Amino acid sequence: MIITDQPAERAILIGINYPRQDPRETDEYLDELSFLAETAGADPVKRFIQKLDLPNPRTFVGSGKIDEIAGFTKENKIDLAIFDDELSPSQMRNIEKSLGCRILDRTNLILDIFARRARTAHARTQVELAQYQYLLPRLTGMWTHLERQRGGIGLRGPGETEIETDRRIIRDKITLLKAQLKKIDVQISTQRKNRGKMVRVALVGYTNVGKSTIMNVLSKSEVFAENKLFATLDTTVRKVVIGNLPFLISDTVGFIRKLPHDLVESFKSTLDEVRESDLLLHVIDVSHPGFEDQIQVVNETLRSLGSSDKPEIIIFNKIDAFTYIVRDEDDLTPASRENYSLEYLMKTWMANSSNYPVVFISAKTKENLEELRNLLYKEVREIHIKRYPYNNFLYDDQSTER
Repeated sequence: MIITDQPAERAILIGINYPRQDPRETDEYLDELSFLAETAGADPVKRFIQKLDLPNPRTFVGSGKIDEIAGFTKENKIDLAIFDDELSPSQMRNIEKSLGCRILDRTNLILDIFARRARTAHARTQVELAQYQYLLPRLTGMWTHLERQRGGIGLRGPGETEIETDRRIIRDKITLLKAQLKKIDVQISTQRKNRGKMVRVALVGYTNVGKSTIMNVLSKSEVFAENKLFATLDTTVRKVVIGNLPFLISDTVGFIRKLPHDLVESFKSTLDEVRESDLLLHVIDVSHPGFEDQIQVVNETLRSLGSSDKPEIIIFNKIDAFTYIVRDEDDLTPASRENYSLEYLMKTWMANSSNYPVVFISAKTKENLEELRNLLYKEVREIHIKRYPYNNFLYDDQSTER
């Protein structure tokens, strides 16, 4: 790790409270944006929220609000303004002129984090492709043009402007990166085929819910895990044996609200681990106040991948961090999410989730891990028996001791 004395960039966060959107939900979205900013190395010092039906086509928020933000930015030496939605190229130009600081939208912020987190050549290539695809329509009006990477006599067309040259450079890079990814995808596909026909299990879930920690506990390995968003970008596959039953388990990139389309496309080969798995372990951070919204985001992403019909085990993780507010007996207002106890949630989810088995655990303290292992053994065993019906005598009521 490289340690520098460079201070964190001071950032402000800007979001919109849309109609029929609970203000608390908007605050949760800005909390997540703040966590993204901190993960990228920024210091969020203030947030601005405006109630609007639709984003302003010129400046995202209204003219009065943008003047208020501009005043705060100048008075407090703000380096960075981060918006919780994707901005159009014209919006970015207009906002930049008004605020006089660098502008990032949610997509660009996520791309920056992915670029910092990418460790292998595969992940770096995927992120670089997504960055160039994001950059291409936004070249006009940027402060600086691309550094010349091509040049020389005869390589620049007559009357060609810098912006046209930059666009050509980016298109050439996109073509080159796609070709590189195609080669890597073939290699990875070959590796998958070489794994044989073992049952394949994939960990899926919102970012920072503890997938890598669960992976480490089940496989007794040391997959990188950290309390930051997108700690894992590269898919890690491990062989696990429970009782006498071997299978493969993979840890995949976490999903997130408004995951940039270009990232989904460029990470197609990584997400193929989800598509080609036999069983999904859907990990949920039960201590997060908006975990139900996160479940919906994951389910929508799985549908977009064509993987929503796969067998699942729903794992509510981080029960050690769960908290709730006890209501007064004379409080007549309807109970809200923060008033539900863990016992209430367990009864509710385990009673209503008849399609998939449910388990509540703490990967950190290892609470209820034996229950998870037994459940995982049972589900993998059923898949294995269907695939190899003549070998099922090997797995009849076997001990699950490790």
